Amino acid sequence: MMSRHLETQCIHGNQDFSWQDPTRAVSFPIYQTATFGHIGLGQSTGFDYTREKNPTRQRLEETVAALEQANGTVAFSSGMAAVSACFELFSPGDHIICSEDLYGGVTRLINTVGKKNGLTADFADTGDLERVEALLRPETRALYVETPSNPMMEITDLRACAEFAKRHGLLLIADNTFLSPYLQNPIALGADLAVHSGSKFLSGHNDTIAGFVCTATQELTDRIRLIEKTTGGCLSPFDSWLVLRGIKTLAVRMERQQENAGKLARWLEQNPKVKRVYYPGLCSHPGHEINASQARGAGAMISFCTDTEQTARQVLERVRLITFAESLGGTESLITYPMVQTHADVPKEQRDRLGITETLLRLSVGLENAEDLMADLEQAFDGEPGGTADEV
Repeated sequence: MMSRHLETQCIHGNQDFSWQDPTRAVSFPIYQTATFGHIGLGQSTGFDYTREKNPTRQRLEETVAALEQANGTVAFSSGMAAVSACFELFSPGDHIICSEDLYGGVTRLINTVGKKNGLTADFADTGDLERVEALLRPETRALYVETPSNPMMEITDLRACAEFAKRHGLLLIADNTFLSPYLQNPIALGADLAVHSGSKFLSGHNDTIAGFVCTATQELTDRIRLIEKTTGGCLSPFDSWLVLRGIKTLAVRMERQQENAGKLARWLEQNPKVKRVYYPGLCSHPGHEINASQARGAGAMISFCTDTEQTARQVLERVRLITFAESLGGTESLITYPMVQTHADVPKEQRDRLGITETLLRLSVGLENAEDLMADLEQAFDGEPGGTADEV
């Protein structure tokens, strides 16, 4: 098999161009079936029951595995189902160290279901491995990181974490949702598992929910697949097809969305009603150099603090082109209020320490013209007409 660039893998995965299909369908079919007939007693086509295996989902899993340079990939019904499967690898009494700035749904999972199942966890700045090391216990089994983190865009050095995890016999689990495999590959940097909310950049159209666990070894692939088969959190054939279709344009979408995000981040830095911009593509970002060393870009997610809570609420109420909504990574730009939406279940003390306050907004930059996005934000801020990003 010849090596392929990421743009080609988004469309073809690692499939041999000579694969045999009697119809020669360019769009991979949706195998919308619950079950498959047996050839004979003790004989199978390789597909028996869709919860266990389905051709459309298999094609999607192979494509994501190729993009993530993974041994294998298992597709789940949501990003949270994928994360839950990762935590099913552990036993009562096990301890996990997590990034302190973490998607609120994962924090909720740890503090509710995880706690009920006998797991314990500590949260730390995973960019500071001395702090992480201080939390180690004999029962520590894993290090769970997001980079860039949600919503404060903190950067964790994945190579350093991989070396740390190996030294201490830990699994390294990395949430790669914000950058997607087009811009970052945690497994190639030493992670054991890479997790995605496939609802975001991978599907890219705000029209379906999905999740993925990508694995570094066959043993982990088999364990995660057994968990999916047993708990039943598999992705449906139709949703698999939607994500597979979305991935075909991942490369061009990420490039354009990232370009737009860079323009908006620089424009926001010049806005007098914005006190701080969190975007790894800015030289002012403290994690800029580490992100540049391990990723091929800074992505399309921006968080920023306004001067007052009133300004933040005004922006949410006044945007017209940008949609005030949860989620991220789609073709449409979305703005979110983390304090009351994505991170409402994070304890207030932890939110305040991280900076998830009444003035913080999170912006997922889409494919609209950057000038139009800036104009929409400008009227939402109700400021004086200003220049474009190229002029500031």
